[in-house]
Amino acid sequence: MLKKRFSFLVLLFAALFFANYATAQTAIGHENWLHTYDAALKQAKAEHKPILMVFAGSDWCKPCIMLNKQVWETETFEKYAEDNLVLLELDFPRFKKNQLPAEQLKHNEALAEKYNTEGMFPLVVLVDENGKVITKTGYKNGGAEAYVQHLDKLLHK
Repeated sequence: MLKKRFSFLVLLFAALFFANYATAQTAIGHENWLHTYDAALKQAKAEHKPILMVFAGSDWCKPCIMLNKQVWETETFEKYAEDNLVLLELDFPRFKKNQLPAEQLKHNEALAEKYNTEGMFPLVVLVDENGKVITKTGYKNGGAEAYVQHLDKLLHK
């Protein structure tokens, strides 16, 4: 009887831990980011919005990490993006524990060959709903509000 209670408590603790972990993962603001170009293009056409494509090295590129924390994870950017952009994250992690599935890596590499021939990280590529490049940019110091203004200027040249 004691073993059953102990096992139950261990399972309950594990369930609560993983529920909190999953919540933490979605709380960083990446639940609205797509990971395939086809899905982004379909949404962009349906909503008549440009795609913001981010080429990032989430676990090794310091400016990528800073852009993520200072801009992508903020409420200011999330509100702007919701009304103005389709978000496409193309990550290139290096640490073994963060490796992407082979199919996703192949997809990201194919897009890098087309849109990131310079191999820049982070690279933010804005494309229209037909996949035509509007402009490219990268990390800019100044936080979310400054970055949103920067994006808005680029989109409304």
